[in-house]
Amino acid sequence: MAVDGKQSGGDPTGALVVVGRADRPVYEAKWRRAGRQVKRRVGPAWLERATDDSGWVTRRGRVPEGYVDEKRATVRMAELIAEHDEDERAIETGERERRERGVTFREVAAEWLEHLQHERGAKPSTLSDYRYMLAEPGTPHRRGKGKSPGTIMAAFGDQPAAKITTREVSGFLRKLDTEGVSPRSVNKNRQVLSAIFGFACRVDTHGLPSNPVAGTTKRREPPAAVLDFYEPEEVEMIASTAADGLHRGAQPRNLTAEEITWRAREDARDGELFRLAAYTGLRLGELIALRWEDVDFDTRRMVVHRAVSAGVEGPTKSWQARFLPLADPAAEALERLQARVDYTSREDYVFCSRLGRRLDPSAVRRRFKAARDAAGLRPLRFHALRHAAGSLIARHADARFVQEFLGHSRITTTERYMHAKARPEDLERVNLAFAVRPSSDQESSSSNP
Repeated sequence: MAVDGKQSGGDPTGALVVVGRADRPVYEAKWRRAGRQVKRRVGPAWLERATDDSGWVTRRGRVPEGYVDEKRATVRMAELIAEHDEDERAIETGERERRERGVTFREVAAEWLEHLQHERGAKPSTLSDYRYMLAEPGTPHRRGKGKSPGTIMAAFGDQPAAKITTREVSGFLRKLDTEGVSPRSVNKNRQVLSAIFGFACRVDTHGLPSNPVAGTTKRREPPAAVLDFYEPEEVEMIASTAADGLHRGAQPRNLTAEEITWRAREDARDGELFRLAAYTGLRLGELIALRWEDVDFDTRRMVVHRAVSAGVEGPTKSWQARFLPLADPAAEALERLQARVDYTSREDYVFCSRLGRRLDPSAVRRRFKAARDAAGLRPLRFHALRHAAGSLIARHADARFVQEFLGHSRITTTERYMHAKARPEDLERVNLAFAVRPSSDQESSSSNP
């Protein structure tokens, strides 16, 4: 059965059709708009099959609640067509206005984040950082009661991206200066804005004619501080303090024997983790993603090819695997861990919880801080263990070896570690340069005693 529903004023026209099983017929409306067919369900039809099976006929009696007859279905079809037409006109008006005003900065920023995630494969931690910077003002933090200031979106979110000028961007950066934002943070805001506008300038996105950030000034940042790191003796102090459980503080007296055993195992695990961080230079995300299949005791080396970023396990920061030779203290730490009673199969994590699960990086940092303080050492971050590895190796190796050992993508990053390299020839050079030479009279007197 098909019923035409004529509309006035040049609006789309539709047709009612009956679909569904013989015992559950349904009215469906079909019409075309702008060359595209649209279908909408009208409702259960008050119909039944004709006795000769020639088609549908109206049932006897009053139409019950929840059913529609042909008349009501026709009226409802007209309403559906009108509603759909109104919605489509609103969308078309919005798109027309959008074309006239141009894409907003907010829309471009959202596309850029999608591009980073799905095309560039940015690390989850990187995406999380950018999303925080591009959050709307007042967006609650994922943890705690804080809210995002939404500085960038407050300044540019609603503006058409193509109409934002270099003068406006410069004014935004100067405002950050006057508010006491550090030069490094100002430059970070500038870098994010430049990346977003650079993306919008591409011919396969929005084809903006120019990047308004290009004409702004990059702030001069203070030089990076000289790396401070722990010497091997200090690393051992931290590891031993953790292994002895001294970082836990006062413990309850009613602990069960089983709980005491588990805590001792966890303390020993933490001590070995701190050692391995300092003797391999692995990042914390690489350490907690390490599995026994990555360790080769026969060749005394390990492969580092995965890491945890923002709770997601994936490739390393450089997206490359690296093979590390294991120094004696690193290999011995792994051997002691391998001797535990459980979680030592190939697929198990080297550093795991009581249930064999991956460790929480925030908890590891807290335990490191507690062990460091209990050992009475200066307050360096967990990452200082990686600095220790790079700086100690730099005393005996060239920059290229250090770069490969630490997994740096650029040699410029490695150069920070080379301050620790003491070369005898350097001392010879400065002594030669500043040596006091005898005068000609002194030379004459020395030659004629």
